[in-house]
Amino acid sequence: MTTTNHFAAKLAAGETTLGAWMMLREPLVAAAAVNLGYDYLCVDMQHGIQGFGEVLAQLHTTVRSTVTPIARTPANEPGIVGRLLDAGALGIIFPMINSRAEAERAVEACRYAPAGGSRSMGPVGAGTLHGGDYFGQAHTEVQVIPMIETATAVENLDDILSVPGVDTIYVGPADLSLTLGLPPGMDNADSKFVEALETIVAGCAAHDVKPGIHCSPELAGKRHDQGFRMLTVGYDFGPVTAALRSDLAASRSATS
Repeated sequence: MTTTNHFAAKLAAGETTLGAWMMLREPLVAAAAVNLGYDYLCVDMQHGIQGFGEVLAQLHTTVRSTVTPIARTPANEPGIVGRLLDAGALGIIFPMINSRAEAERAVEACRYAPAGGSRSMGPVGAGTLHGGDYFGQAHTEVQVIPMIETATAVENLDDILSVPGVDTIYVGPADLSLTLGLPPGMDNADSKFVEALETIVAGCAAHDVKPGIHCSPELAGKRHDQGFRMLTVGYDFGPVTAALRSDLAASRSATS
C-alpha cells in the first residue's frame, strides 16, 4: 500500500494514539483535525448525521497525511462494513459486540478470502486513496475494532479477545455505565465501573490486543496510566455546542 496505517503501527509499538471523532457533516472540520495531526480520524455512522457522500469526503481528508481514516459502522453488517472499507476506512469500530460469534462476524466482514474473511472485492475508493497494492496488504492494514460497552461484553471478554483478527477493542464508557446500573458518562468512580476497566485492560494484555476508550482531554492522562492506548479526545459536536452556549451566556449577561 502507498498509505501505511500509522495508527496501527504506533499501537503495535506500544505508543498511545489520540483521535478525533466526527459526528457532523462538515468535511472542513475533519480536514482541520487532520492538519492538526491527530493519529486517527473516526467518522461516526452510528450516532453521527452524515450521509454516505459526506462520510466519503471526511475519510478522504486524510489523503497525503499520516492520519489514519477509520469509521464506526452503525451495525455489524457486512454490506455497510464493506462499503466503508471500499470508501477508504483503514479501521472499523463495531458497536455493541457482546459475544465471540459477533466478533467473528466483524472480522469476517473486514477480511478477504482466503485470509479468514468474506469481504467482496471492489475497493474503488480505497484503491485510489491507498494505492494499487491495496488488496495485498488490506488483511494486515485494516484494523478490526469491536466495542466493549456492556456488562455482558465484559463477562464474555475472554471469548471476544481470543478471536483471531481482533486488533483493538474500544470501550464505550456511557453505555457500559448504563448496563452496570450507573449514570452514563465518560467516567465513574463506582467500583463496578473501575473494575470493569481493569478487567478489560488486563484481558487485552493477556491476548495482545490493544485497549482503546472514548475519552476526553481531561481524562487522557488517567486513561493512559490505566493502560489504554487508543484515546479519542477531539470532537466536532460537543466543543462547538459548549462554545455557543458560553458565548450566549456571556452576551446575555452583558446585555441584560
